[in-house]
Amino acid sequence: MSKSIIILGIESSCDDTAAAVIKDGKLLANIVATQNIHKAYGGVVPELASRAHQKNIIPVVDQALKQAGVGKHELSAIAFTRGPGLMGSLIVGISFAKAFALGLDIPLIEVNHMQGHILAHFIEEAPPVLPEGEQGLLAKPSALGACVGTPPLGGGREGLRLGGAPTFPFLCLTVSGGHTQIVLINDFFEMKVIGETIDDAAGEAFDKAAKIMGLPYPGGPLIDKYAKEGDPKAFAFSKPKVPDLNFSFSGLKTGFMNFINNETAKNPNFVEERKADICASIQRTIIDILVNKLKMAAQQNNITQIAIAGGVSANSELRGTLHELAKQLGWQVFIPKFEYCTDNAAMIAITGYYKYLKQDFTTQAIAPLPRYSLG
Repeated sequence: MSKSIIILGIESSCDDTAAAVIKDGKLLANIVATQNIHKAYGGVVPELASRAHQKNIIPVVDQALKQAGVGKHELSAIAFTRGPGLMGSLIVGISFAKAFALGLDIPLIEVNHMQGHILAHFIEEAPPVLPEGEQGLLAKPSALGACVGTPPLGGGREGLRLGGAPTFPFLCLTVSGGHTQIVLINDFFEMKVIGETIDDAAGEAFDKAAKIMGLPYPGGPLIDKYAKEGDPKAFAFSKPKVPDLNFSFSGLKTGFMNFINNETAKNPNFVEERKADICASIQRTIIDILVNKLKMAAQQNNITQIAIAGGVSANSELRGTLHELAKQLGWQVFIPKFEYCTDNAAMIAITGYYKYLKQDFTTQAIAPLPRYSLG
């Protein structure tokens, strides 16, 4: 019997310290320590983030190993986020990974954070271990790619799938606080960015709009929450005209700020009185910008396998819009489970697992890359 491949994944690119364990492609543990200190400052403070990572990294890794039931000497390799991200945060994760791998005399695997978000679709959870005699109570786990949430619509292959993996080739819209990209994926390690933001990211636009409205950080989820009660056609915001498949959100942010300033000058209570409509309108605008480019990309590349990834992929309006497009255009849309949309180490570990199969290792001389392009 061949020896199991056990990968420890470490993620520390921003303000979440995370560790995960994957054994033979199955996820055994995924631990995330979120840093709440940044809420008081309305955004992530890099110095505070790196200090918190130093405090959290050992307990998080220890908890992941214990939850997985894996001893450190059973590990085959350690995968870590090399970038992109905050320099101080990356240094903590990389330094720990290098020291731990050196002490255990096992390989190191570097992972691009954005590649991890894309390959999060391939995370497969190991079934829970039940006491002897109770195994019959456990339903047979669904195969990778099976529909976990909404079943395929219209009796065909089109539909929205929560969990599961798309087949190659597919398009992935990666949207987060720091990145917005459309990526063409032909294989686990053959990815091409065919569209990206030329300035700010969609997630940053959500958070900035929330801050302008006086909502606490992180504001993106709050806009999503209030938008459910609002009219998305109440207010119109201009959409930038950007060529090809690229995005821009800086002009939208400026226009939104001017709109709020003008309206509150006339009525100081404007935001509070029209909060739901404002949130619904700005959210609808951002989602329209994203999906219009995604539709262009799908048409140009003749692809119906569509995936989304990153923190903004948890947005309910984006999910609902893609659900409708799946019915209209015959797409299959894949969305990771919520815990794999935001920053996590499971996506780093699964990427590390596939890299391990290729024997794609790095050396102790590796250094962080705050700007690390995909592909």
